[in-house]
Amino acid sequence: MDLALPANDDIVARSQAGDAAAFRELYRTHRPHVARLVQRILGPDSEVEDVIQEAFLQVHRSLPSFQGSSLLSTWIHRVAVNVALQHIRRRRRQRSGPVVMTPDPPEPTTGDVAPEEDVLWRDRMRKLYAALDGLSPKKRAVFVLHEIEGLSAEEIAKVMRAPLITVRTRLFYARKALYAALAADPAFREFLPGGDR
Repeated sequence: MDLALPANDDIVARSQAGDAAAFRELYRTHRPHVARLVQRILGPDSEVEDVIQEAFLQVHRSLPSFQGSSLLSTWIHRVAVNVALQHIRRRRRQRSGPVVMTPDPPEPTTGDVAPEEDVLWRDRMRKLYAALDGLSPKKRAVFVLHEIEGLSAEEIAKVMRAPLITVRTRLFYARKALYAALAADPAFREFLPGGDR
């Protein structure tokens, strides 16, 4: 994921001044990246679209305080991650049992997929997100940002405003917990350290 989206200072300044057209442009520019990020952090959740909208409401409310000390895209991603984490925490408090997911996990990122591969991929995604539900929200976010979004530990530290050592520690423990949860499943054996290659 490229955090260095071009930031038009004029659009930011106009948005901060309350220009609705400028904020719509900012929304159009950043929505695809935020939507992908939220979808990947939450997994198959019926409220993904609500969380995306809440993230942009928070961006709109907080934009006047944006100082430009980080890239606008990094700042927006930070807001989106925080809103997604709040949603996960709220979801866990409201449900005492396992999380009820929507039937479909995120779509495959490749184009044409054979039907049997699609079924296997969706099954893996359901199992992966079930295992992710066992992680703390912050470990889950770090794992998704690194392993799925492809961000470096340094980029994650900026997005989450966390020390680099904290990010690396969370990533280590997230991987360890996920590998343990998925190790017995043949569908994941080839993807895990020490698995079939």
